[in-house]
Amino acid sequence: MIAVLNAAAALLGLAALFGFLNYRLLKLPQPIGLVIIALLASLAVIGLDAVIPGLGLVADVRAAVIGLHFSDALMHGMLSFLLFAGALHVDLSALASRKWAIATMASVGVLISTALVGFGIWGVFTLLGITMPLIYCLVFGALISPTDPVAVLGILKTANIPKSLEAKIAGESLFNDGIGVVVFIILAAIALGSGHGGEALSAGGIALLFAQEALGGAALGLALGALAFYAIRAIDQHNLEVIITLALVMVTYQIATALHLSGPIAVVVAGLLIGNHGTRLAMSETTRLHLTNFWTLLDEILNAVLFLLIGIELLVIPFQTSPLLAALIAIPLVLVARFVSVGLPITLLGTFRDFTKGAVPVLTWGGIRGGISVALVLSLPPSPERDVLLTVCYGVVLFSIVVQGLTIGRFARHIVGDGK
Repeated sequence: MIAVLNAAAALLGLAALFGFLNYRLLKLPQPIGLVIIALLASLAVIGLDAVIPGLGLVADVRAAVIGLHFSDALMHGMLSFLLFAGALHVDLSALASRKWAIATMASVGVLISTALVGFGIWGVFTLLGITMPLIYCLVFGALISPTDPVAVLGILKTANIPKSLEAKIAGESLFNDGIGVVVFIILAAIALGSGHGGEALSAGGIALLFAQEALGGAALGLALGALAFYAIRAIDQHNLEVIITLALVMVTYQIATALHLSGPIAVVVAGLLIGNHGTRLAMSETTRLHLTNFWTLLDEILNAVLFLLIGIELLVIPFQTSPLLAALIAIPLVLVARFVSVGLPITLLGTFRDFTKGAVPVLTWGGIRGGISVALVLSLPPSPERDVLLTVCYGVVLFSIVVQGLTIGRFARHIVGDGK
């Protein structure tokens, strides 16, 4: 317990310090500024250790970073709160009016991108002389294809993107990470030769697992969200109602994990229900204000810690020439796969309805990857394959957050204009 409190104190202290430095010096959007300063601090540690190797600084800091268990901390702790907080602020009517585009990009689009990235990176590894089974390449495609809702929603707050495209990007990111995690679980199980219980996965087992995770997660989120809705509507005590939403997130995610359902999808569905019907039909104005303030603050704190963690994870990346070169090649490969996986569904759906001008390039460049991808690759068992995939994944994520994140607003306004 003391170790957990020490780690939390260190992370919050660094997040506060780096946030202050960003506000006073860099003046970048908070998520991006934290990543950049954390990266610079990590590089400073590496440089100091190279100059004075006797300090053993990198080894000590690396051990501390590994001890944080980034994958578990995000996937089984922070993610549920961040997704719920994000879903609370999404307009369900805006999602409903674009439901086919969002659903297609979040499902078919993820599958298309997974295949394109998987086969593409397999070719890259082959050319560079890196031995990597095709199934592990497809696992990489699954973990890097979904856009990260935490990164996307955090950066969209300051990007000033036209509302029609913002709704598509936000809505897709909330759901495609759930689908992506399901696809990752299936492919990782195949790569490791087993399903949940250790049995080999058949084609029918894969289909059943996908339906169980995705549809079961949505059903669980809807059921528990409805239960919380009725509980909140029956009382008028804002502190207790906030506690109910907090319990909703934690209980939903834990039950989903225990039943092998998609926790991300479950909390997103619950968040959309409470954030739309709950705030309009079950809460007083006082409760609505307290609820919004609480989840906004929690979202900001956890976002700060998450982007800080992404920056300091540099210290656990194995630096090898071939994987680093593969990471550089993977950046345009992932963008091309994103362009195809977004463009194909929108082109097909465009037969039936009109889309905002420049939707495909903006959605492509706005497909920001983040901590979820890093957490997923870290969840794989230690192996040479994981080390290579971690390096490539981290390179793509850094480019996505820093370069795409800093330019998406200007890019969208250049392509689309200032229309709403």
